[in-house]
Amino acid sequence: MDNTAAAKYALNWFNVPSVPKSYVLPEKDRPGELPPVCHTLPVIDLGKRIEAETVQHIINASREFGFFQVINHGVSDDVICDTTKVFREFCEMPEKESSNSGGNSNWAYGNSTSFTRKGVDLWRENIKHPCYPLKDCMQQWPEKPNEYREAVSTYVTEVGKLGKTILELICKGLGLEEGYLNGISEVEILSANSYPPCPEPSLTLGVLRHHDPSLVTILYQGNVPGLQVMKDGMWISVGAMPDAFVVNIGTQLEMNSNGMVKSVEHRAVTNSKEARLSIAAFINPSPSCIVEPAQALVSELNPAQYKRAVYKEFVNNSGAFGPHTKTLQRA
Repeated sequence: MDNTAAAKYALNWFNVPSVPKSYVLPEKDRPGELPPVCHTLPVIDLGKRIEAETVQHIINASREFGFFQVINHGVSDDVICDTTKVFREFCEMPEKESSNSGGNSNWAYGNSTSFTRKGVDLWRENIKHPCYPLKDCMQQWPEKPNEYREAVSTYVTEVGKLGKTILELICKGLGLEEGYLNGISEVEILSANSYPPCPEPSLTLGVLRHHDPSLVTILYQGNVPGLQVMKDGMWISVGAMPDAFVVNIGTQLEMNSNGMVKSVEHRAVTNSKEARLSIAAFINPSPSCIVEPAQALVSELNPAQYKRAVYKEFVNNSGAFGPHTKTLQRA
């Protein structure tokens, strides 16, 4: 595909009256009639003065849902607005597909056909890149839009602080020593998804069902819902709160907690009226980190539930970020 054709495709692939055959999922994988948006996902106010209550709310949500939303999180509106602005501008650039073809880039852009699963394309565009160590990684990020590197690096820094706060509160709730999880965690990967309006949302998906292999994932979804979480064998649609972040318990934190908190399947659906932008910050252990149940949570009465694993090998073997079932190895 030459640059002109690529640009035309990138701008117009979703302007169709019906979902093309290549995007139609097998019937068992289709979202079907989408449930109404659910506002029952716990919303936790990190600005509350009574920390013990906040900790308990987080642990309860992490056990019951594997997800919760946080408000009064400390990430400024300006940082969020600047970051969503540059991602939207990036998605509108016609030359984005070929602009990272040089040897000095560490980022990857994918259009909808880049996410083919079992012969079916997914309804999204994506940019993903590493973030750690930040000063080194950002030098290889996109040069356009001009504000990209400054805006996104500020966002990564601020969301990283939020992630450490959340992990510290989870440590307290689990009875682990201060800093236990912060010592092995960084915002390692940032992934932004653009979901254009879809003429037939019941036939396709933006992201298939999966578990995140992170410690926690911090998601910003703005004011357009699209995240669905599996709860009691049913999909619930998570309401979008413009001032909130969604926090997702990853499989690594389930391992560290010896099953006290749960990683839960989730997916992204589309809608017929509005474009949606989501930004996911994956807070991961280092690639060489040995991930295993915390010794403080293991005893004769409560033996280790999972086998220890090198994080990099776990991700490589589990098909992370793809349509996989949770592959935690039971002890």
